[in-house]
Amino acid sequence: MDTNNTGVSVVKDLLTVLRSGEITLKGLFQVGSNYTFLVEVNAQGECLEAIYKPIQGEQPLWDFPSGTLANREVAAFLISEELGWGLVPPTVLRSGPYGQGSIQLFIDFAPDGHYFNFTDIEKEICRSVAAFDYVINNADRKGGHIVRSNDGDIWLIDHGVCFHCEEKLRTVLWDFAGERLPDYIRSDITDLAIVINSSAKLMNKLSQLLSVSEIKSLLGRATNLVASGCLPQPGLDCNYPWPML
Repeated sequence: MDTNNTGVSVVKDLLTVLRSGEITLKGLFQVGSNYTFLVEVNAQGECLEAIYKPIQGEQPLWDFPSGTLANREVAAFLISEELGWGLVPPTVLRSGPYGQGSIQLFIDFAPDGHYFNFTDIEKEICRSVAAFDYVINNADRKGGHIVRSNDGDIWLIDHGVCFHCEEKLRTVLWDFAGERLPDYIRSDITDLAIVINSSAKLMNKLSQLLSVSEIKSLLGRATNLVASGCLPQPGLDCNYPWPML
């Protein structure tokens, strides 16, 4: 299921520009604990706006290893693509003006274009978001991290605190808590677990971004979700982020 209908060839082209293009700083976002820049990436006549999060601009966290948040942004994109859901904008890890960091395609959305203002139809798409966040163990799914682009697509941003080995799911998205997984979601996550367990290509990519124990935990969550057949309920380990937007 490709939620945003972004063709494979288009994604590859975007990734090529993001990986190889010349980066020009355009501005610094004032909101957020980590340094986040708006940049332009230019390659062979193509110009893309992107979000640059340098590793050296990351604030230390007590529960995540230092210097790993950019890696997790890229890993979230890889898992979204492996599922075929197209939820996370194209994201790469590369050197920039302030060193190594994540570069993610900029999604233009209105200030009110976030989860808390979605229509019922848009919220239905978020059933797959709830499953995705459980699988990647998203510790900070705020309403402002689920956005409607100006062309109407739903995108997920800000995945620096995901993939921890311990249960840390914190999300505003409990609308579907306890519901049975739709067949297509269960099938896609089943396929994901098989690929993680058997694909040397995917394992090689993930091993450059996550620890061995984090990859094992990722596989375990995907397997457990398929086995249970239900989305999780909030509790001591699965609760709400703050602030919620």
